[in-house]
Amino acid sequence: MAIQSPALRRGDTIGIVTLGSPLDADVIRERIRYVEGMGFKTVVGRHVFDQNGFLAGSERERAGDLMAMFADPRVRLILPSRGGVGVEGILPYLDFGLIRRCPKLLSGYSDITVLLNAIAQYSGLITLHSLLLIDFKPDTPAYNFEQFFAAASSPSVPRPILNPPEMPPLKGRVPGIAFGPLVGGNLTSLVGSLGTPYEIDTCGKVLLLEETHEPINTAYRYLEQLKLAGKFRDVAGIVMGECTNCTDAYGKTYDDLIEEFMVPLRKPLVTGIASGHGIYKAALPIGAFVHLDASAGRLTLLESAVC
Repeated sequence: MAIQSPALRRGDTIGIVTLGSPLDADVIRERIRYVEGMGFKTVVGRHVFDQNGFLAGSERERAGDLMAMFADPRVRLILPSRGGVGVEGILPYLDFGLIRRCPKLLSGYSDITVLLNAIAQYSGLITLHSLLLIDFKPDTPAYNFEQFFAAASSPSVPRPILNPPEMPPLKGRVPGIAFGPLVGGNLTSLVGSLGTPYEIDTCGKVLLLEETHEPINTAYRYLEQLKLAGKFRDVAGIVMGECTNCTDAYGKTYDDLIEEFMVPLRKPLVTGIASGHGIYKAALPIGAFVHLDASAGRLTLLESAVC
């Protein structure tokens, strides 16, 4: 049975970590002030401001910061500053048993995807495919904060996942019904986990996929790699997010890729969910049980991330 975290309340403490690439120190401080202005306390990891080229400190240091947040009884939510590269490098240094014993909500997307899925898979803790610290700023759409705080603060289910009015609604592309835990996230990150001990398990799951800044032929290559790795064979259903700032290639668009590659898989398929790198970001609990009605274009959470 999946493990839920205690719900987040105003006045709680949020732990700030940097787990992949570095972020400018002034940006981090500015975003922390915004979080505190929303009524939360913060505690900052020892290596949050470290910079070593394209990494924020060593793998052990970044992993140590994350484990310290799980062990800290004050912390209710863990918020990485950003994604970037290098997140997968901390996985061998995590104590999944401690994470299981000290459940805290962890939010993020992009390269944080591998961490969200590894924790859900190895500790049983539901994680949250949602905002990073970098998103806590005045011009973030209200929808994103509404989604985030609904997922982080309310155990109420069932809860339908609806796109904001500014976007088209979810679209059913292959009819069918699927039940199962939600897994997945960023396509590049998931492909990077293949062949490692932290390879994503999609058997009987509802798989979420989104991508950013890749030409369509590269996105095709990654989807083909997932297919050859057997990740679509026993999946219960598929939810495709946006391909943000992805460029057409050889006359093919992202929609062509869905129609020509994903639809023939003949798995219940819904497309167009606001997620990950797009302007609008739904809050999607990784490891939580969901109901996918691809005939009606609906995704409903049956299990919350918090209790």
